[in-house]
Amino acid sequence: MAYKLNVNGKVLTADVDADTPLLWTLRDSLGIVGPKFGCGIGACGACTVHVDGRPVRSCSMPVSAVRAAAITTIEGVGADPVGRKVQAAWVELDVAQCGYCQPGQIMSATALLKAKPKPTDADIDAAMSGNICRCATYNRIRAAIRRASGQPVEA
Repeated sequence: MAYKLNVNGKVLTADVDADTPLLWTLRDSLGIVGPKFGCGIGACGACTVHVDGRPVRSCSMPVSAVRAAAITTIEGVGADPVGRKVQAAWVELDVAQCGYCQPGQIMSATALLKAKPKPTDADIDAAMSGNICRCATYNRIRAAIRRASGQPVEA
């Protein structure tokens, strides 16, 4: 079936089955490869995208559930001022090590800061708890979120 999807502000068409995960629709049908496959069960966060501004695990969301929602991926998050700040903080603080999980980390961090512009460390921990970083750059991730929110970064 053909699905018209609003991805990063563009309407794109994907001819896939209704139960195809959004992740595979984005990657395989539309060539949008920023969201990564990590676990396939929505537990690691590597595939995180925004659907109408909410962070969702695209590996476990069927494309048919998206409907007319606006989808934002790591390729489009920089068009948002908060997303730009998060990306800049990631670069300034050299957060990425291997980088594989970072698109999902950035998407979750952006959603957090849009909902709570000055999060506490507890807020950060709660919002980011579903995102696994195999390289364990959690301290740099927290620092980057604090930097993007305009709060002091602890040494």
